[in-house]
Amino acid sequence: MDFSLCNRLITHTRQVVVGKSDVLELILVALLAEGHVLLEDVPGVGKTLIAKTFARSFGGTFRRIQFTPDLLPSDVTGFNMYDQHKGEFRFQEGPLIANILLADEINRAIPRTQSSLLESMEERQTTVDGKTYPLPRPFFVIATENPIELEGTFPLPEAQLDRFLIKTAVGYPDKTEEMAILARFQERDPLIELPPVATPQQLVGMQQARRQVRVARPVADYITDIVGATRHHSAVRFGASPRGSLALMRAAQGLAAVRGRDYVLPDDVKYLAIPVLAHRLILKEEERVRGETPEELLQRMMEEIPVPGPAE
Repeated sequence: MDFSLCNRLITHTRQVVVGKSDVLELILVALLAEGHVLLEDVPGVGKTLIAKTFARSFGGTFRRIQFTPDLLPSDVTGFNMYDQHKGEFRFQEGPLIANILLADEINRAIPRTQSSLLESMEERQTTVDGKTYPLPRPFFVIATENPIELEGTFPLPEAQLDRFLIKTAVGYPDKTEEMAILARFQERDPLIELPPVATPQQLVGMQQARRQVRVARPVADYITDIVGATRHHSAVRFGASPRGSLALMRAAQGLAAVRGRDYVLPDDVKYLAIPVLAHRLILKEEERVRGETPEELLQRMMEEIPVPGPAE
């Protein structure tokens, strides 16, 4: 299996995005694993730029939805409208019909509108007035949340959070990176001139090839040990489900592919455990009151779980 395209995509996106190599890698991992990404971060750190850059890099369609309390499900999925000239209804597609969808500040929409994404994220299709429409392949959602503005927001329910393969943050650049941003964008916008280095069909082929990345029995045992530990910890009310196990395996396959391997290492699983599983854990109320976070708890749990030797 030739995964050299992964390295070309990462290198290509760096022509626009300064730094954030770990975030770019995680997003590509999710894309290969046919998952979706939730970015929780403050405005202005480059979330939209990253999404646009990935779409431009493989020639895919990009659309953005600004989620607000008055946004309706039909504003996302599309709707049927009556064509007076033809005397029939025709489907007016919504912004959901795209290769990469940026769902900006998704927690500002009412739960009904948030849930309109569920079928699309899981099934790669949308249903309007009883008729099902397939979505383009690849179909990839990058959703954002603003952690500092809580008024007028609707926290994502567990069922919605579970649809995201990875949750992470972009973070502020350091001084060197910020100086590079100023220099790069001073006279031109490099995104406008960025040519594609792949096609949507090649991305779909890479997604199919990712499924052939080997997961040895010791690595699979390690995955189930981690997920099982989340279900039995005294501080956890609800641990990760079997969907979490599958998500961690698929993400590990994606990371192996991004790093040019056709087999998964235990270190791949360990590296991805927090971004893949932390948002799936529901802590007990007393732990949340004490200020405990799923990320901190999962980090301590990982230190107690033996890491198997390299997969053969």
